[in-house]
Amino acid sequence: MIFLDTHSLKIHNELDQEIDKLETQKKELIFLIQKDERSIQQLKSKDSLEQFARENYGHKKQDETIFYIEFEDSLTTK
Repeated sequence: MIFLDTHSLKIHNELDQEIDKLETQKKELIFLIQKDERSIQQLKSKDSLEQFARENYGHKKQDETIFYIEFEDSLTTK
């Protein structure tokens, strides 16, 4: 024999919603972890690490010069 009142049904429903929310969050976090693991594997080689540093942090070799070219927005009106 089961006794349920409206209060316990409400709590049960809220807990089910919280479980669904947490499971969705877990799936998203697992996806992000897998993405980061792939990035780490790619950065283990010296060439890809150097490319990453050049693209994201502007690193350069001692004997080279880097020129940054900026284009004005073509949609800007005068």
